[in-house]
Amino acid sequence: MTQGEVATGAAVSRGYVARVELGAANPTLDAVDRISHVLGIEAELIFRTPSFIGSTTQRDVVHAQCSAYVERRLRTAGWQTAREVEVVLARSHGWIDILAFNPEDETLLVIEIKTRLDDLGSVERQLGWYGRSAGDVARRIGWTPRRIVIWLVVLASDEVEAVISNNVDLLRDRFPLRAREMLAWLSEGRHSTTGWGLAMVDPTSKRRDWLIRSRVDGRRSPSRFANYAAAARRLAR
Repeated sequence: MTQGEVATGAAVSRGYVARVELGAANPTLDAVDRISHVLGIEAELIFRTPSFIGSTTQRDVVHAQCSAYVERRLRTAGWQTAREVEVVLARSHGWIDILAFNPEDETLLVIEIKTRLDDLGSVERQLGWYGRSAGDVARRIGWTPRRIVIWLVVLASDEVEAVISNNVDLLRDRFPLRAREMLAWLSEGRHSTTGWGLAMVDPTSKRRDWLIRSRVDGRRSPSRFANYAAAARRLAR
């Protein structure tokens, strides 16, 4: 369908439809419903309460420990870091898990940490938004990035492995850099590569090679955790 056809059916302007496609609009629920109806799809809005493990002061112990672990490793490698950096677009708010900056070559690393992979499309859109916003956010911190690199770091669990295995082609196309290349990228200090990266992490590991390959990338050792719940039980002790 053309933008004009969608606009006519949804009773909005063609320019509005174009902005929605570009992610530059902030459509109301009514507009989402009308556009979805024209496209023959059903939009569903789901609200979920936060998950608290052990204490309401710790919203997600698994995510928090993975994030702290990755930040420590980056700081050891000489990167400046900031965690939970707020990104705002109109009424939409997001938080970049980790921003890391290398002042020597002015490379900015945007890292999103996921303990589960429930919706790859949503993750891709989220990373795209963060990547577009990261430069302005970094400059507010006082960093002046020349290039921006995006990494998705996921919990090393069988649950996440299954999603990666079931979406091999999609993930290889979007995330061409993997753990081995990402570690070399960090250690060699040559940060000209700007492709998106995907690696796994075990926050209890003390190995030097702290970014872990998935099984589809050649790892043969078993995952540390079966799933998110197993990781939560272990890390909350």
